[in-house]
Amino acid sequence: MSISLDTRVGEVVKLNFKTAPLFQSNHIDYCCGGNRTLLQACQEAGVEPEQLIAQLEEITGSSDPDSEYIMSLSLDELCDYIVRRHHSYVRKNIPFLTASLEKLCDVHGANHPELFGMRQLFGASAGDLTMHMQKEELMLFPYIQKMARAKKEGTGVTPAMFGPVTNPIGAMIAEHETEGGRFDRMATISGNYRIPSDACTTYRTTLQVLQEFENDLHRHIHLENNILFPKAIELEAALSV
Repeated sequence: MSISLDTRVGEVVKLNFKTAPLFQSNHIDYCCGGNRTLLQACQEAGVEPEQLIAQLEEITGSSDPDSEYIMSLSLDELCDYIVRRHHSYVRKNIPFLTASLEKLCDVHGANHPELFGMRQLFGASAGDLTMHMQKEELMLFPYIQKMARAKKEGTGVTPAMFGPVTNPIGAMIAEHETEGGRFDRMATISGNYRIPSDACTTYRTTLQVLQEFENDLHRHIHLENNILFPKAIELEAALSV
């Protein structure tokens, strides 16, 4: 793949996920903002485009087996992968982070009032993410998997009650942007999850898991916004011909 100013950010990360940390370090959103060109992204972030492209070319000069595996999955397999890998991660970590932030507010809130904002933001995110994943697992993903089977079997597919697949996908993308914004605010008010000098073990662990949670969410959204959703829209169009 030749990388140019017109190459979209999501396409680069789709090719090689090892480029994701470089985008993050340059404050370029590769998941919700993956549809922007490198020129647009660099202009918004105040980054020198040619320098970034040179760094990206160096990274993509070596293969990324993980990205190659993801791109080898059929759409039905990719839906299953997202549920098993990312939805399960979110469900596993929400209870721990909810309880830990509550405890930190009680113990350290007086000296670190930013914890109250983080608790509020994460609480809202936990509830919305839970509903978001349920909608994907009960409505959107089954329809995508149905289309994938229809393609393999050479059969038609009954239109979904929600209309064209672009309808729920548009709603999911909007919700992704909401969650991305919440975690951006959490990172900002916590000094990018900076561990204070008076942090106890619970404090330290909570911030580390929160940062890991955000990183996992970025990859989760990337897989959907930049790979699964575009392919689903393309497949539905092909099946309707």
